[in-house]
Amino acid sequence: MQFKTMVISNAEVSPGYFRMRLTAPQEFAQAKPGQFVMVRVRDAVDPLLRRPFGIFDLGTFESEYPGAWPQIYFEILYRVVGKGTAMLSTLHHGDHLDILGPLGTGFTPAGPDTETILVGGGVGLAPLYYLAKEVVKSGRIRLFVGGKTQEDILCITEFERLGVETYVATDDGTLGASGLVTEVMERHLKGDVPSKAIFACGPMPMLKAVAEIARREAIPCQVSLEAYMACGMGACLGCVVKGRDHGEHTPDYRCVCKDGPVFDFQELQWV
Repeated sequence: MQFKTMVISNAEVSPGYFRMRLTAPQEFAQAKPGQFVMVRVRDAVDPLLRRPFGIFDLGTFESEYPGAWPQIYFEILYRVVGKGTAMLSTLHHGDHLDILGPLGTGFTPAGPDTETILVGGGVGLAPLYYLAKEVVKSGRIRLFVGGKTQEDILCITEFERLGVETYVATDDGTLGASGLVTEVMERHLKGDVPSKAIFACGPMPMLKAVAEIARREAIPCQVSLEAYMACGMGACLGCVVKGRDHGEHTPDYRCVCKDGPVFDFQELQWV
């Protein structure tokens, strides 16, 4: 869908990181964890391209009109890294944006007898929170979140309120364990739950490490890739990655926006 949305709130949750809540039409309630939206920052030529953002949360709020159906809202989590996101950070309640979405392929939740392991870095937490809300009632969930410093650790209180067991790692040791989040995850993989599934989103080096651990431990794993996108629908071929269908030396290229952004880790080439 393409629709106009109104900003409900736009709060800075950590230096340079923002959480924005937006209105959505009723049909948007069908969005799945792991899907994303393309946002036109403003009605002007510059910046020309929309920006992609994962759906952090989805819910309802009461309409201001008596007797009306509850209204849909969704949230995005973003970091100010350039002109487009800098413009987004200046928006306030009542401002409007043009949205395309929900787009892409989302996560396939694990079964009720499977422990869900979430691994995120920075704004890679965005699709994982919505996923946690969907599966928290069906079994145990553990979250492993990493960042360079404590300022890169976002919204873990929201996960803990859901009842998610949370582990934190920072490169400089300012919050949680010192080191890589994948090292912390690997130390905690051993346990009495025989069936596990990993769901990860974050920087590519982190995802490569997660994929290697999943391969070595024979654990099912889905990864959500971050990529620069121009169209969000697979038309421009600007966000392709190498798949494994035709072997390592004859890759089958996949569009992150259309074929993903969520992939089974075995579908991709990691070398």
